[in-house]
Amino acid sequence: MDKKKHCVKLSVQPSRALMDEKFIVLVQNAPPGFQMTIHSLHHSEDGHSWEAFGHYTADATGTVNVSQDHSVGGTYSGVEPMGLLWSLRPVPGSKPHLRFRKMNVQTPMEVTISVYQGHQTVFVDQVQLASVLVERWYMAPGVRRIPVTESNLTATLFLPPGPGPFPGVLDLWGGGGQLVEYRSALLASHGFASLALDYLTPKITLKTGKMVENDYFETAYKFLQQHPQVSGSRIAMMGLSFGTTMTLKMAVYSEVMKLSCAVCISGSRYPTS
Repeated sequence: MDKKKHCVKLSVQPSRALMDEKFIVLVQNAPPGFQMTIHSLHHSEDGHSWEAFGHYTADATGTVNVSQDHSVGGTYSGVEPMGLLWSLRPVPGSKPHLRFRKMNVQTPMEVTISVYQGHQTVFVDQVQLASVLVERWYMAPGVRRIPVTESNLTATLFLPPGPGPFPGVLDLWGGGGQLVEYRSALLASHGFASLALDYLTPKITLKTGKMVENDYFETAYKFLQQHPQVSGSRIAMMGLSFGTTMTLKMAVYSEVMKLSCAVCISGSRYPTS
């Protein structure tokens, strides 16, 4: 490519948005038929790096629009407007079995979007033709994050902006334990009062060495139900992986919890007594 005639331009709009908000990645001023790789890179809070990339060919006007054009290779293929995010994977040489989790939801996920000449798969020592830094947030402006420790709960409540009352969600993650907040933060950004609940490694378990019983989940439910900004008759329970077992168990067997719905993701279909 003759750099004197062509200075590739890259734009990403919006450059600051929610994690699930679609963005427009647009490359302009490339030579017609120019082969390029559009690459995303994220350095996570635990020090690991994640990347995604697609292979594109500029049209007759020297343009690639990721929202409309096909990727012919990379970590995703076809028309995938969000492929540069959902197909993120650890960079080559990373330790095995990494899992991406945003732990501090009060800071953005920063992603560098870059353009490289040719259809590349290895990016070390490659020269970028253009680069843009974007921010993806789990917490929308005005969302409130409230740590919850009463009644031996280990939880965080996320409330949308405004007085409410809001529909409530009791949010359970899987067998990895810990208090994982990013899904609840995003739910609150879309109008739900969401309580992220640690039920495998809460402080009460660390103190006693005993797993929590059904009353722990019922206490969390009642906390949501009685909150003045939560609609007590509109509460759902959401579980991922092992969290689905607990969700189904409480939905079926609890006489306290009157759930509006149960959302189960990638888990067992069968509740246990």
